[in-house]
Amino acid sequence: MAKRIVFIILIIGQFVYGQKGFTISGEISSESNPMPYTNIYLETTSYGTVSNDDGYYEIKNVPANTYTIVVSMTGFKTIRKKVTIEGNTTLNFNLETELLDEIVITGTRTFKRQNNSAVIVNILNSESLNSLQACNLSDGLKFQPGLRVETDCQTCNYTQLRINGLGGGYSQILINGRPIFSPLTGLYGLEQIPVNMIERIETIRGGGSSLYGSSAIGGVVNVITKIPKNDNFEVNYTYQNINGGSDDHMVSGNATVVSKSEKAGVSLFINNRNRDLYDHNDDNFSELTSLKNNSFGANAFFLPSENQKLEVSFSKLNEYRYGGEMVDGPAYLTQQAEERTHDVVMGSLDYQINFNKDNSSLITYFAGQQTDRDHYTGIFPDDEDEIQNHIANPPYGTSKTTTLQGGVQLNHRLNDFLNGTNVLTIGSEYLVDDVLDVIDSYNYKIDQTTKNSGTFFQSDWEITQKLNLLSGFRVDSNNLVDKLIVSPRFSLLYKSESNVQLRATWSTGFRAPQAFDTDLHIAFAGGGVSRISLDDDLVEERSNSFSASINYDKSTENFIAGFTVEGFYTKLKDAFYLNPIGEDEFGQRFEKQNGDAAVVQGITLETRANYKRKMQLEAGFTLQTSEFNTAVETIEGLAPRREFLRTPNEYGFATLSYMPNNKFNTNLNYVYTGDMLIAHFAGAPEQTVNEYKTTPSFHEFSWRTSYRLDIDNIGTGLEVFGGIKNIFNAYQDDFDTGKNRDSNYVYGPGMPRTFFIGLRILSL
Repeated sequence: MAKRIVFIILIIGQFVYGQKGFTISGEISSESNPMPYTNIYLETTSYGTVSNDDGYYEIKNVPANTYTIVVSMTGFKTIRKKVTIEGNTTLNFNLETELLDEIVITGTRTFKRQNNSAVIVNILNSESLNSLQACNLSDGLKFQPGLRVETDCQTCNYTQLRINGLGGGYSQILINGRPIFSPLTGLYGLEQIPVNMIERIETIRGGGSSLYGSSAIGGVVNVITKIPKNDNFEVNYTYQNINGGSDDHMVSGNATVVSKSEKAGVSLFINNRNRDLYDHNDDNFSELTSLKNNSFGANAFFLPSENQKLEVSFSKLNEYRYGGEMVDGPAYLTQQAEERTHDVVMGSLDYQINFNKDNSSLITYFAGQQTDRDHYTGIFPDDEDEIQNHIANPPYGTSKTTTLQGGVQLNHRLNDFLNGTNVLTIGSEYLVDDVLDVIDSYNYKIDQTTKNSGTFFQSDWEITQKLNLLSGFRVDSNNLVDKLIVSPRFSLLYKSESNVQLRATWSTGFRAPQAFDTDLHIAFAGGGVSRISLDDDLVEERSNSFSASINYDKSTENFIAGFTVEGFYTKLKDAFYLNPIGEDEFGQRFEKQNGDAAVVQGITLETRANYKRKMQLEAGFTLQTSEFNTAVETIEGLAPRREFLRTPNEYGFATLSYMPNNKFNTNLNYVYTGDMLIAHFAGAPEQTVNEYKTTPSFHEFSWRTSYRLDIDNIGTGLEVFGGIKNIFNAYQDDFDTGKNRDSNYVYGPGMPRTFFIGLRILSL
């Protein structure tokens, strides 16, 4: 009888308040400060909103019922509270910081809290990139555990990302989740992505990223571009002086506009860089290229309805790069030079619709990239006949790469799956990568089209609050591989009540027999140019990867600290390597062939601590080995070696930041590179024989400090910053000299000691 009376009262209430339902409202704060742009929603329903500039929110037209209300914001603990709605209701919430539990997407292709992800996802956000004085993507990646960025050419300065001891071709770089970083873009793209384009970087080490397909054996780096959140602007100017020898000027700007209804927004960026040549050993040949970069782009969203979202991104990057003899005049008249002009266009379009009370979502996406490159790579000959031929037919070349990807992904959440919850994901995507690189004077041509159809399935099963099983597989059909390739992965996460997380992952992957970034690089050695071709019988390289880790985080009212220890093991079957196949009239030739097998294994240690959000420490250190099972020949005439070249067994980083208030910030950071085996070819005056050399280790310290003056009456802040990179000038001291230098004989930090100052104007 009582239940009937309550039911009748609720029905009457519906008519009293209107059949549209009730309103839930309130304020969101943290430490007495209002929290704008916080997500508030009713779990398993389509009812939700975002708090305004004052932290106030309203959810209207909510039917009478019992719900779980969720309040979430990146960097803060998520609040879940069960409420019964029988009339208009006021609910206020106070958010507690949780710096070590941000929202990530790369590990599962769905949004998930970092500590709930069955695979480790490391994050580097835009604020950290600024405090580290990173100018581009390349500068920032070296401050991620297990990652190392190296410069691989003394003349053109192309960079390569290595994850867990594997080369750049094993690292999948994504832009907003899409693999449009082409093989050609991989040569110089790490320096072409300006830091003010980046919202955050998410990184997965090892084969746990196999859901992304070919080239994800070593890991995945997902670059997420600036996201429109609220109206703001920012302008930066930075001046760098490189060891007293050259100047570097950078100007950048960002602006974001969000509609009053918060149903549309756009974020814009623009960047310009102008760097002079730098000669470290006074031979009138550069060690750092001149750079003239211009880039701009936009990232926008539109919400057609409460359950639909459309996202569009577009970027245009233009770069002129020159390295070699430091003289005026055209490149083909210099003693040795590399000259490149890149024009890169990339973009993506994503559409998402949620349905089934937000338990299901359908995502369709399309992304593309096109790079046009004009380039020169040459040495001025000594013979008179060769000189005439060189002037009449200089070795200029053209390159064009096009990458297109389209796909669809369906996510469905089962709220009662064997007493747990399970998010099922199924999707299919198609990727085309077309590479054309031609230098007629060298009879050099790479013309390759790679087509890959991939289908993936994933189960993200939260068995209990402590136990999570992430499992799935990917099936790829590649036009360069004779058979379908099935790549499964299993990841298990166990969370104890004592703040300990245990993870274990097994996965397989593959690399197609195609030309990757380093294969497109033409190097100088012995007075000629070296080129790489692919063996006609080259087959795909397969991987089998294991990893296990223990993670511990402890937080108190004032202090948060934690550590992670991860062991990794990857076995490569039919491992790729470069085999010397002799010389021709232009220089040395190498062929990419399949070796026997190779094993990469090691351990990565991470530590982190934060005291009152005023002092923060982060560090990572990797110990590893990378070896072929059977020794391979990489320099003709020298004994075969098992070790991977250019792969130190130890490397790491540390950063220490002090932020006593929101105006002052100082950062000290450190990068360590251990010794490694490297090839050194004869040709330069001081190098008369081909040989292997073991490089010294390097300790690179840098410092940055900043202070912001707030001009409240115009809502603008003025920040002044400065510092020193590579304070103790830890830099290679035995570069080859002259036009016959071995351009690949380069190692250690990417820049010598560099002083910088700058000015930043931003909205408050």
